Amino acid sequence: MTAACILGCAGPTLSGEEIDFFGRTRPWGFILFGRNIKTPDQVRRLVRALRATVGRPDAPVLVDQEGGRVQRFAAPHWRSYPPALAYGRLAADPATRREMARLGARLIAHDLASLGVNVDCAPVLDVRAPGSHDIIGDRAYGEDPDEVAFLARAAAEGLIAGRVLPVIKHIPGHGRAKADSHLRLPVVKASLKALEKQDFAPFRALSDMPMAMTAHVVYAAVDPERPATTSPIVIKTVIRESIGFDGLLISDDLSMNALTGDLRSRAEAALAAGCDIVLHCNGGLSEMKAVAAATHALSDRSATRAAAALARLPTTVEPMDAVKTARFEAVFRHEAAA
Repeated sequence: MTAACILGCAGPTLSGEEIDFFGRTRPWGFILFGRNIKTPDQVRRLVRALRATVGRPDAPVLVDQEGGRVQRFAAPHWRSYPPALAYGRLAADPATRREMARLGARLIAHDLASLGVNVDCAPVLDVRAPGSHDIIGDRAYGEDPDEVAFLARAAAEGLIAGRVLPVIKHIPGHGRAKADSHLRLPVVKASLKALEKQDFAPFRALSDMPMAMTAHVVYAAVDPERPATTSPIVIKTVIRESIGFDGLLISDDLSMNALTGDLRSRAEAALAAGCDIVLHCNGGLSEMKAVAAATHALSDRSATRAAAALARLPTTVEPMDAVKTARFEAVFRHEAAA
């Protein structure tokens, strides 16, 4: 059995209790955070150990490596990358902005693949909106949904070219939220027409992507009672039908304070609403046990989506180009100096 969950771990190595728990639970995948990361060799050992617990050498290992404020692999061992907004604000023609967004993601994929990490929770497709909370801020490519979709597709293509799967987030859109969903539940009161035109549009444009992560956001015009993660209405009528996304749908972190109830009830609600897989990030064993108690095996449909997502990894890696890498570095040095 493969359980419909993605779990974290507490530190840079696995404890005996974690090894036993993962072996019994058999999560679909794992996620890494800063607490798990010390050196490249240590990360490689941890990734191998995680996969060994479930007996799947290709088990997904995820990380949030967006660039800017959100990059778990950082100096001194790894390159620092600009935030998404830096690509959108490049004083260059669209072709150059697209080239840089793709190349930045391709370089990130090179870093991750060298460690055995094969899924990046990026790019962010949220559209910045005036007056919104800065939790998205410069993590978004900009305020124009067409430009967001244009650059996000380039980034997704760059990741895939480096044999790393992208997870588009936060579907169907976190950009208008006036609260940080890590801390409390945002309620967006925009009309459905406005949401369709701005917030949902980039996700519709990238509905062919293999995986997406939900937003812990209430859209009052669709379901005034529940955030997207636990709303069967939002998942069915917006994500699956209006947006047309039929890839693997992963919840955002269940431990975030936007959600209410205990961890078991949160997991049950997300799965019942239509999430294929639930995500728990903080590595707390007692919380993970509660999530596991609510998590069933992947349904046939979810298993099909999961297999289709993994099948999007190419068999060969696009070669790295030293000239293009130097160009990427030169472009952003110039921007920093301007």
